[in-house]
Amino acid sequence: MHDLSDGVARFQHDVFPGKAGLFAHLAATHRPATLFIGCSDARVVPELITQSEPGELFVIRTAGNLVPAYTPGPDGVTASIEYAVAVLGVTSVVVCGHSACGAMTALAEGTDLRTTTAVAGWLRHADASLARLPETGPDRVDTLVRENVRAQLTSLATHPSVARALARDTLTLHGWVYDIASGTVTDITPEARTRPEAGPVGDRPAAALTH
Repeated sequence: MHDLSDGVARFQHDVFPGKAGLFAHLAATHRPATLFIGCSDARVVPELITQSEPGELFVIRTAGNLVPAYTPGPDGVTASIEYAVAVLGVTSVVVCGHSACGAMTALAEGTDLRTTTAVAGWLRHADASLARLPETGPDRVDTLVRENVRAQLTSLATHPSVARALARDTLTLHGWVYDIASGTVTDITPEARTRPEAGPVGDRPAAALTH
């Protein structure tokens, strides 16, 4: 905890005073424009990648950036999605995968997960992604990362709050892949997930979202 304590001290002494006005505003206001669903991997930091200020992103992080399809009943991911969309009124959702993802690597390489039963159970939410993976190929992990982002966008759309916002055309869904080594962020959003005015969609550098 020593290093973390030093970080808190630097934040309070060096960072906070320069943003005191922002934090005073945020103390009474919570209006993020974007829900960012990313991996729990420590190398993937949404605010750093997007250069967002505090208050601009509502963040959900799960192993493998997985989004379970909607089912009734209490669930932390579902509750967070519903709160962001139905209560906070975010206008964009990003599902962001990344290179060298441990969860996707385990699935692509058939890692034995019998000693980590909770992990194995959670990764079942990537079954649809795995079904799209070619049996052979040199880029199986990278391919699975991309297919998984697309599959999680499909799962996301099963959530009632998301489906309603999409029907009202008040929400757009975006699929990104972040490459750790190069810092590249690629937009792989299927065309149906964006508003018509977004134009043609394919693998491309991710444009900045409006916060």
